[in-house]
Amino acid sequence: MSSPQVITPADKLAEAKKQPNFPRIVAICGSTRFMAEMAEADLRETKAGRIVVKPGCDLKSPHELWSDPVEAEALKIRLDELHRSKILLADEVLVVGDYIGDSTRSEIAYARSLGRPVRFTHPEVDPDA
Repeated sequence: MSSPQVITPADKLAEAKKQPNFPRIVAICGSTRFMAEMAEADLRETKAGRIVVKPGCDLKSPHELWSDPVEAEALKIRLDELHRSKILLADEVLVVGDYIGDSTRSEIAYARSLGRPVRFTHPEVDPDA
């Protein structure tokens, strides 16, 4: 007698994404200096019927959750890992802003290594253009 197959949340998501009416998932990337532009992109992508994931914290803006510099550095590492997971989850990436720093450049390379299409609000900043 075989044991029952365990269906994980990842299995359920993969199956749901195969459905023709399942919305595309867009990961927004960019410097946190563009948080307002990311919020605007979120609105536009959501209006277009897409599921949006984006950075949820701006460590450059003061907040009690990252006021301790040591804790802030550890948090940045965790948030970078979390954002890579968002890119992995996504069907495509939208890069916001007219500046690409090292972190965003790394995210673009990661997305492309996964075969994710990458769009830009400012195509002229595409490091591979």
